[in-house]
Amino acid sequence: MTSDFYENESISPEEEHIGSRQAFVRLLPLLKDHTGRLVVALVLLAGGTGFSLIWPVLLKNAIDGPLKDRDFSGLVYLAVAIALIQIGTIVLQYFMRVKLEIIGQDVMLALKQRLFDHILSLDISFFDKHPVGRLMARVESDTESLRLLFTNTVVLLVADLLLLAGIYAVLFYYNWRMAAVLMVSIPLIGLLVWVFHRLTTHRFLEVRKRMAEVTASLTEFLQGISIIQIFHRGGYAHGRVFKANEAKFSEDAYVNIAVCIFFNTVFFFEYVKIGLVLILGSAFGLSFGTMVMFLLYIWRSFEPIFRTSEQLSNFQKAVAGAKRIFALLSEKSRLLDPAHPAEWNGLTQSVRFENVWFSYTDDDNYVLRDVSFELPVGKRIAFVGVTGGGKTTVISLLLRLYDPQKGRITVDGIDIRDIPKAELRRRFALVLQDIILFPGDICSNISLETDNISDDRVEQAARTVEADRFIERLPDGYKTKVSEKGANFSRGERQLLSFARALAVDPEVLILDEATSSVDPETERVIQGSLRKLMAGRTSLIIAHRLATILDADQIMVIRRGEIIERGTHTELILQNGYYSRLFHLQFKHMSGGLAHA
Repeated sequence: MTSDFYENESISPEEEHIGSRQAFVRLLPLLKDHTGRLVVALVLLAGGTGFSLIWPVLLKNAIDGPLKDRDFSGLVYLAVAIALIQIGTIVLQYFMRVKLEIIGQDVMLALKQRLFDHILSLDISFFDKHPVGRLMARVESDTESLRLLFTNTVVLLVADLLLLAGIYAVLFYYNWRMAAVLMVSIPLIGLLVWVFHRLTTHRFLEVRKRMAEVTASLTEFLQGISIIQIFHRGGYAHGRVFKANEAKFSEDAYVNIAVCIFFNTVFFFEYVKIGLVLILGSAFGLSFGTMVMFLLYIWRSFEPIFRTSEQLSNFQKAVAGAKRIFALLSEKSRLLDPAHPAEWNGLTQSVRFENVWFSYTDDDNYVLRDVSFELPVGKRIAFVGVTGGGKTTVISLLLRLYDPQKGRITVDGIDIRDIPKAELRRRFALVLQDIILFPGDICSNISLETDNISDDRVEQAARTVEADRFIERLPDGYKTKVSEKGANFSRGERQLLSFARALAVDPEVLILDEATSSVDPETERVIQGSLRKLMAGRTSLIIAHRLATILDADQIMVIRRGEIIERGTHTELILQNGYYSRLFHLQFKHMSGGLAHA
């Protein structure tokens, strides 16, 4: 379910090893370049809090002085003073908020960039175990929770502590006995907040999970509404969504009842304090103006309590986010570049697999078993076989997306582990079955923003594979914007763009992974000519289900269950009357002349 990516996460061992304190200590270096701004923000915070404490005192003076004496001019002066103080408070808080937002945005930008650069450096094996949705949550949701911690939660907690300290300092100054009576409730309210936090924190998380499940269910069924209607599965969809809503309602009801009890209990304490001031005020010698001031400060002293209750969940999210972020940053690449790289100036002889064994799970569940073959320069080798036989794994190992557990892969006799990954991979071009186009225009998708690929080279590559025929018909030509996943182009057009991309980098070795398996026969015939131009005179490794695309390969490898069981030219394999011959007859028995060609 979609919600699993974002909500239903278990704590990994890496996250367990990072404590809350350690996570925050590792955040501090991100703030070192903003020390000056932080000091200014704290000064503005203290100033704004101090200003906000003055106006109840002025109101008290107005009640006990000008208002009591009916001094209209005095009231005007005090009213103006209160207004100016409120304006000053707003101005100070505004500049403090701006400073903190700038700090928060700068810190999060640096952290996001650091996270993204680190993710780009990790091996493909890491992505096999970590869904993209969760990685997106790391970069977006977790960093956003930290930004809120810096710019909101911590600031509010500091401001609330200053506010409470200031309130009781003023109260003790005017009447210490009344202030002492009012302070008795603070430990009780603190205990109430702690109990509320312990009882509801995990429930709030459950509510978020249930909400995500409801959203995921609705999304899945609405996206597949045609299937739901065609197969009369409305009852099933209704039951799934109703069950998800019912589970959310149960958790929501508990949380709402707990919130209602908590806040009403806090309000009760507020009213008790107000009652104490009204009952004991005159006995302790409070004037009418002082009693009003006490009531105003009581009202204000409950603001931090409500805010603290609201911010506890944000604080926990930030702690969890920090732990997850630094657990991700602690991930190390397993495919390291050599300390002393071998000198390799490009392929001049051959690519060799020498007794290669490989397992994705680092156990005895081998996907490739003792695979050996040679791809000489200028030759074309094809791999065929059923799905899951290990064909694509050959490519992954050749590009060093993984390292084999046994054996080795060499280029011109040099182990590819002795060549820097970037130096190795720039000699290859890969055309995949699943064509990936990026945001931007056609030109940038062919060049991939590579500095040494000019616009002329892009256009030449497109002409060579005949992609220019449809590009030049577009109103904006090569500057035509590519929509998400290239949805504004047909499958065949996207395939031609991928061919042009491969040709533009002028690779020494071309790798085709099921490059035509997802197109219809008519489109396949159109792009076959482009494919032949792309491979002309070029060392090529081809993986294909459709045998028609590899009939003229220099050598065909038949791979099954991780082992090469047959090898030879098309004619040789047909004459062997083995596994390849059976595959060929199955694909071509419906075509007149197919068997004759064999």
